[in-house]
Amino acid sequence: MTFQRLFPWLLRAAWVALPFTAGPAIEAAVRQHSFPVQVVAAVGLWAAWALGLVATLVPHPLGLTALRILGPGTLAAALAAAVDHHASVLAVAWTAGVTALILLPDTALYLVNGPAYPNERRYPLRVPAPLLLGPLELAWAVVVGGPAVGVLLLAARAWVAGGIVSVLGIAGAALLLRPLHGLSRRWFVLVPAGVVLHDPISLADPVLFRKQIVETLRAAPAGTDSLDLTQRAAGLPLELILLEKVPMVLVKPGERLGESGASARLLFTPTRPGAVLADAATRRIPVG
Repeated sequence: MTFQRLFPWLLRAAWVALPFTAGPAIEAAVRQHSFPVQVVAAVGLWAAWALGLVATLVPHPLGLTALRILGPGTLAAALAAAVDHHASVLAVAWTAGVTALILLPDTALYLVNGPAYPNERRYPLRVPAPLLLGPLELAWAVVVGGPAVGVLLLAARAWVAGGIVSVLGIAGAALLLRPLHGLSRRWFVLVPAGVVLHDPISLADPVLFRKQIVETLRAAPAGTDSLDLTQRAAGLPLELILLEKVPMVLVKPGERLGESGASARLLFTPTRPGAVLADAATRRIPVG
């Protein structure tokens, strides 16, 4: 079996083992609190674990968003147990490993291709670098920490603080979940008719570039003046050069309808540029 076929089983095994590796330390930390807090924490943790398990078993972009939220949450729980005088090297190491596994490009590649048609292949795009420098981590903290802390405060009968944190946390989570999921819906797609760029951050709608008008797909040279749709993501960008301009609607901050335009040269940054070029070549797309 190839690594590509083995990888989903590795991901599932790592997630299934969480109750046995991180569970004892987290349970010990929770046990010293009141019974209502224990119950709420146990229900929340098991529900999160079950949701993550479903995400590993049923590949889908929604599962990628769920794992990107829950994976770091397991590490946060293990670190919180350590701060609460129940440190466990195994718990911290395993949850850190699970988080790293979830953030690998292979995980995104596996999950986003779950609902894809058999004759198409989706290649995820890299997360914009500016989001990695604070905004993304802050959004994750609000989505995970707000509701969790609020519910635990209510269970501890801190009614006023718990109510305020719960309302603010749930509102913040509802506001931020959609853009977080948008990061899981960014991909470059190879289809029988050509290639498609599906990027809600850059484009109002997916754009199909027919195979007949593709001049070349290549690693972008330095100093190119092609339309930059990389969103300043780190990594090697690819350049798509066309024989004619293709209309598209670019997403602009603060503009609801976007900006109409057309381009025959554009840049994007997939997580696996080498795999994109190799796959494109097998589909008779000119590769430079």
